[in-house]
Amino acid sequence: MYKPTIAVVGRPNVGKSTLFNRIIGERKAIVEDTPGVTRDRLYASGDWLNHEFNVIDTGGIEIKDEPFQEQIKMQAEIAILEADVILMITNGREGVTEDDLFVARILQKSKKPVVLAVNKIDNFEMRNEIYEFYNLGLGDPFPVSGSHGLGLGDVLDQAVEHFKSLEEEVEADDSIRVSLIGRPNVGKSSLVNAILGEERVIVSDIAGTTRDAIDTEYFYDDEHYTLVDTAGMRKRGKVYEATEKYSVLRANRAIERSDVVLVVLNGEEGIIEQDKRIAGLAHEAGRAVIIVVNKWDAVEKDDKTMKKFEDKIRREFQFLDYAPITFVSALNKSRLATLFPLIKLANDSHKKRVQSSTLNEVLVDSVSMNPTPTDKGRRLNIFYGTQVSVAPPTFVLFVNDVDLMHFSYRRYLENQMRKAFDFTGTPIHILSRKRN
Repeated sequence: MYKPTIAVVGRPNVGKSTLFNRIIGERKAIVEDTPGVTRDRLYASGDWLNHEFNVIDTGGIEIKDEPFQEQIKMQAEIAILEADVILMITNGREGVTEDDLFVARILQKSKKPVVLAVNKIDNFEMRNEIYEFYNLGLGDPFPVSGSHGLGLGDVLDQAVEHFKSLEEEVEADDSIRVSLIGRPNVGKSSLVNAILGEERVIVSDIAGTTRDAIDTEYFYDDEHYTLVDTAGMRKRGKVYEATEKYSVLRANRAIERSDVVLVVLNGEEGIIEQDKRIAGLAHEAGRAVIIVVNKWDAVEKDDKTMKKFEDKIRREFQFLDYAPITFVSALNKSRLATLFPLIKLANDSHKKRVQSSTLNEVLVDSVSMNPTPTDKGRRLNIFYGTQVSVAPPTFVLFVNDVDLMHFSYRRYLENQMRKAFDFTGTPIHILSRKRN
């Protein structure tokens, strides 16, 4: 599911980090009265009224030339570009300042939805202080108190209203969204160009050429696809530039918006630890996954090379045992025809629904072949199961005691369900709940 992003912006020392911590429910941002404490962007997740979202805390933006001010301004502008909704924080005790007006002008140019919060309104009598903030031209100001947590619900209610239109826009996209992820220089852009038959995205031997996630429409066998080429994700310790941090965030968001993720490996170089970390992002996001070994033309081969490489992938990527593997060459366009049938299969699996009656028949057969575990004389009883969602397929099993559902038995049930229903390419989630 697509997670919108809120960027928390404003001039220094208005309480951005305090409100950021309130929204995410933990003390992640450093909070001090000293202006300029937050210099870089901080990322976290939050939720409100069953809406999950990302939150970005930014450094304060001001006009005067303070140390690090140019870098802070650039970081904030990147956050604004990335955001779906912007939460501008002001200080009700100090009123509208020149820096507030400066920030408001930047936000108006962004054309993004803005929620205006007037912070440090710690009691009802101070609410009259908010009216001058209409002068910022950003709509209704909401009084809040970061230190006491007052008024934050109204602010998040307003943000969620903006989310609804974004979610409708995402749902209106009827294409199968396919993102290509991998470390730099594995050939993601070359692969997109080879599929399209044209030089749509820049290709270079210099790692890191693709900085942004690039969407391209494509039709194959009358099916509508959106191909998303993403920036290569380096090892975290090597991510220095602000633009590169931004690229990694864009790649993560491309995964969240995808139906199917192609994890692209470099067949010439083999598998390294970073490949597993990158693939883990797609698995954790619950996306359908296909492992694509590119540059297969550059590999010296015999009749066993492909099987050996596939066995190595299965050993190194045990958490992706459901993902099909294909070997291609973007350079000479060989075996590209294997991609779209696999994408279609993985997408269908990702959105597959199973009737409760059929599911429960499989559960009964599975338990009869391998009885449920016992602990201290108590046996796990599975009363019934039902599918509660798709993308990925998620099942709830109602049991007598959730503590008796051992990981190994859950894994056994997953394997039995995969045999019965063919969930090739997609993770499936099995949850256990105590029957009331």
